[in-house]
Amino acid sequence: MNAKNSSSDKANCGKVTLRYFAYRVFSSASKLTKANGPLKVGQGLIATIFALVLASLSLLGVIAFHYPQYLTTPELRHVYSVGTLRHMLFGALLAAGGLALTSCVLGNRRRLNGLAFVIVLASIALGGANVPVGDFPDHTPYVGLDWFILDLLGSTTIFVMIEKAFPLNRSQAVFRFEWQTDMVHFSVNHLVVGLVLLVVNLLVHGVFGWLASAKLQLLVRHLWFIPQLLLCMLVADMMEYLVHRAYHEVPILWRFHAVHHSVRSMDWLAGSRQHILEVVATRVAVLGPLFVIGFSKSVVDVYIIIVGFQAVFNHTNVRLPWGPLKYVFVTPDFHHWHHSSEDEAIDKNYAAHFAFIDRIFGTAVKSKAAFPRKYGVVGDYVPDGFLAQQAFPFFGSKRSQ
Repeated sequence: MNAKNSSSDKANCGKVTLRYFAYRVFSSASKLTKANGPLKVGQGLIATIFALVLASLSLLGVIAFHYPQYLTTPELRHVYSVGTLRHMLFGALLAAGGLALTSCVLGNRRRLNGLAFVIVLASIALGGANVPVGDFPDHTPYVGLDWFILDLLGSTTIFVMIEKAFPLNRSQAVFRFEWQTDMVHFSVNHLVVGLVLLVVNLLVHGVFGWLASAKLQLLVRHLWFIPQLLLCMLVADMMEYLVHRAYHEVPILWRFHAVHHSVRSMDWLAGSRQHILEVVATRVAVLGPLFVIGFSKSVVDVYIIIVGFQAVFNHTNVRLPWGPLKYVFVTPDFHHWHHSSEDEAIDKNYAAHFAFIDRIFGTAVKSKAAFPRKYGVVGDYVPDGFLAQQAFPFFGSKRSQ
């Protein structure tokens, strides 16, 4: 064997080894994303997950810094500080790198932590927290990558802590069964926020624009902030009630809404499971009347924050004493019954903000139990997986609840 052949054999051997190593790394990562169940302290898995998540989100953040006109949300660009975001990104890179490197030194899940460290290095090579941001056009088509990153970090920090502090089901894991499907829903709903807002805005103006009255809008905008906000919530919830009830009582609409009800474990991520056409239709139906009545921008902005919080919070794995407030506002125990597959809960508790609306219309659950025992659709016929659930209303089972 000559030197040339020996060199070639070594190169081929090196390529095979590298491919095998890459395969083992991504195989380990794939197994991790497909797993579910409780995380036990002392096994190093929690640190590994933190390292991978922070590293991955940091890389996405660096990419967003490079292409802000296409990967950031216009509404957010005007309210957050670029300097603060740079500090957050630097801290995330430092934490991810430190956790990954420490775990590798300790011999803990070296493949996964090595992958996290490589992602950190890639982020730094792409500029890290020092990517320059110059002037860029403000009205380009965009993907809400920044909204996804910030909301994922915020939601996991706030709602997972609440769930652990005041759990309804103590044995339910953070990574419970089917969490992967709901995380895909969460991701897609955030990333296509620009397209959804564009479609909703066009439909609201097209469908409801002719009803707008300048005199009514001026009158409403002269109301004090709190009364105007409460009126805004009431109008929105009345529309939510009507639309929500239609989803349950009209068979073709139920096929879309069944996707949301197919979740079998309630937590902060469960509310993200929705068919994209339902998301658009519900927003048009709710925001249309708010546009016609003409609530002030500050009131609508606060309402959006409230509805965003309630939509997540009312699905959480949380048990709290509400006292008389439970007869006024929708709380997790009220909304959990709406997701139950028990006979007494079918087609009940439609309201999103005010519980008394269901009591007025006779659709409130009447049960001595505080929470239901089981969730999901009767018959459990909705498939798992984001794409399968988007296709379900058109090609799935014809059974309905």
